[in-house]
Amino acid sequence: MSDLSIRVEELGKLYHIGASRGAYKYKTLRESLIQAVNASLQRILNPRSSISGADTIWALKDVTFEVKQGEVVGIIGRNGAGKSTLLKVLSHITEPTRGRVRLRGRVGSLLEVGTGFHPELTGRENIYLCGSILGMKRSEINHKFDEIVAFADVEKFLETPVKRYSSGMYVRLAFSVAAHLQPEILLVDEVLAVGDTEFQSRCLGKMGDVAREGRTVLFVSHNMGAIETLCKKGILIEQGSIKELGNIHDVVAKYVHMNLIQQEEPFKNCSRSGNGKIRITGFHLENPDGNMIAHAVSGSPVVFVISYQTNGDRCDDVSVGISVHQSNDANIFMYYSNFSNVLFSNLPRTGEFRCLFPECSLAPGDFLVRFRIIDHGIEVDWPKIAVPISIHMGDYYRTGSFDGRLLDFRPPVLVRGEWSIKARS
Repeated sequence: MSDLSIRVEELGKLYHIGASRGAYKYKTLRESLIQAVNASLQRILNPRSSISGADTIWALKDVTFEVKQGEVVGIIGRNGAGKSTLLKVLSHITEPTRGRVRLRGRVGSLLEVGTGFHPELTGRENIYLCGSILGMKRSEINHKFDEIVAFADVEKFLETPVKRYSSGMYVRLAFSVAAHLQPEILLVDEVLAVGDTEFQSRCLGKMGDVAREGRTVLFVSHNMGAIETLCKKGILIEQGSIKELGNIHDVVAKYVHMNLIQQEEPFKNCSRSGNGKIRITGFHLENPDGNMIAHAVSGSPVVFVISYQTNGDRCDDVSVGISVHQSNDANIFMYYSNFSNVLFSNLPRTGEFRCLFPECSLAPGDFLVRFRIIDHGIEVDWPKIAVPISIHMGDYYRTGSFDGRLLDFRPPVLVRGEWSIKARS
């Protein structure tokens, strides 16, 4: 393991779910002994039954990989795939159910807001606490102290207990501590999304600096642009198992393709209304260059691509509609092609309706999209399903610092205007 920072061998993590209400009630000594004997017999007669069943779930299954010193590895996958669980096991926050993890060097981790901080201690005290946990001497922490504070931009609040920090301040300080106190291995989860655009850029730059210094970085994110910019190697996790490992561009392409298949599947057997002359068969997002993307970015162009198939009957004045909804199904906006005087005719037997939004005005978050096709005002196809899409933080206002999380009320749609002032006589 001379040039390896991380070696993971057949790692598995099992969680018990849906425990019965009586699972934690007090038992008599006799009941406890009988339960222990029965459990032992079950393990002997059926070794695997004791760690499987309807009330358990494998968050990680037979995960094996190696990371060399100085590599920056991106870990991607859908929500619930097991990415964060993997980082928690690597950070020794969670013990694995089976398998082995070998790490070479000190580990600094930023897994969620507040990780490693004591809420009652001030920012200054938490810096020294985290450094001590990493095994650093006070003189080493003193040497890095000013850099940590300057990077986090929390000098005014150093003597304030961190429980009074905003989520953005918390993350800025936590990342700064994790990156500057020189761990040989840095683990970073999606928590960076809490910061504003300018700080995210600084964090990505700092992680690049850490890698160039010969330290190892594992980076979990749903931001494929950041992943591909920062990482050369990638790991795709699906349902607790590694589905792809290798060049980051190949791994991201596999992930996007999996999402495309997932979004086509619901259209096959869904309930729908209409005369059936045209049927919607799939949906995905693309960038203006025609490449599939896993998510859109606020303020950046995005193309909605709706796949269709006709039954061969003639359609002369086809209008295609897109409606976007919040997770509670509240409608945000609806846009039909005929709103812009665009009607389609002489359609190929199979094809794609493409709608370019030059500037995505949706705020960061998760949304639902529905579709509808009409011809001369007659219903052609209306699938009774909604497809999820994800919008990530972007520099919508071209200021480099907007973060919708700072608002008391977070609107689903962003708007931009021109402000001025005029004196009144």
